[in-house]
Amino acid sequence: MHDIDTVTAATIEKAAERLAGVVTRTPLEPSARLSSRVDAQVWVKREDLQTVRSYKIRGAYNFIVQLGEDVRANGVVCASAGNHAQGVAYACRRLGANGRVYVPGTTPRQKRERIATLGGAHIEVIVVGETYEDAFAAANEDAQRTGATLVPAFDDVRTVAGQGTVALEVVEQLGFVPDVVVVPVGGGGLLAGVGSWLRERHPEVRIVGVEPAGAACMAAALAAGRPVRLPELDSFVDGAAVREAGAVTYPLIRESGAELTAVAEGAVCTEMLAMYQSDGIIAEPAGALAAAALGSVVQVEPGQTVVVLVSGGNNDVSRYSEILERSLMHEGLKHYFLVSFPQEPGALRLFVEQVLGPEDDITRFEYVKRNNRETGPALVGVEIARPADLPGLLARMAASPLQVERIEPGSPLFHFLL
Repeated sequence: MHDIDTVTAATIEKAAERLAGVVTRTPLEPSARLSSRVDAQVWVKREDLQTVRSYKIRGAYNFIVQLGEDVRANGVVCASAGNHAQGVAYACRRLGANGRVYVPGTTPRQKRERIATLGGAHIEVIVVGETYEDAFAAANEDAQRTGATLVPAFDDVRTVAGQGTVALEVVEQLGFVPDVVVVPVGGGGLLAGVGSWLRERHPEVRIVGVEPAGAACMAAALAAGRPVRLPELDSFVDGAAVREAGAVTYPLIRESGAELTAVAEGAVCTEMLAMYQSDGIIAEPAGALAAAALGSVVQVEPGQTVVVLVSGGNNDVSRYSEILERSLMHEGLKHYFLVSFPQEPGALRLFVEQVLGPEDDITRFEYVKRNNRETGPALVGVEIARPADLPGLLARMAASPLQVERIEPGSPLFHFLL
């Protein structure tokens, strides 16, 4: 078993020794796009190019390799939205251990298939529930029933120490100490590790943690003075959708002096598309969190050296239609309406010719139901060329003889129809 009860710079440096030759020393690359956005020198740490396409292998391997042979022989179990499970699978195969991984139903198929491929005969993948917490409860019950060891995704000093090795690498690769480090946050393992090492070795560095707006559990913990359970959770940023901050990670982050901020899921989608189209980086939602915050909710001084962590690249290509949709809505370019069309010839032509502007486009049209012989409400999605075109569109709708109701994002009607 491990002989430490907290995380220090020394324990992170020992973890780095264990991981040498096991994990990839991922590239640290300058980003012209992000640099121009904030007038600073921005570098991206490419953990999406890690052995299992995310930094999670660092913590998983550092945990499992420290288990005694007798303990390891009883097997390991874990709960994960996908990336931690891949780390556990890789570590099990490399170390000859057997494991079971529990993933929620929201985990993309691509991640589930990668877990099975990485673990081979050493890993069994079990899908349970809809959230990380559902998967964790099942993994915990398995461990108690079978005697297997639970490998925490973030809430253990060995996991945190492994994740913290990212910071050590960044400073070594850069050759000097950056001014700002921006880190994505889910349960807090990465930020706890990075923050612990920097606080001790380079306390002058500004550390910023970025959470998804719909899953800001660490900010909630800092505000309450203890980990608290979020009443609602947006699971879109699946790699960082955690309902409650860790009991181990919360005090480490509090003591590190890290700032916490949150970024809207739509902004994450916009950043994912920019990374793909401009930089050739296939980032998952959690992987784009830190970059999405830069220049919007995270401001830096001109000329500063800023390091942004791209935490993972396990994105299912089938999700890009949803990513594009969320991005357009966040940018104010896509809007939805319920339009009651008279059931007579020319009703749709009236809408197209008199209501839509010359650059507006109908991207979705479907009748919700036909409630009588004269009218039928239709769900209409309209994409506009620029946000400033919306007031004109709304004015033309109000002036038309058609009954139009705007569907506000986040409203019960929006969730029901879309």
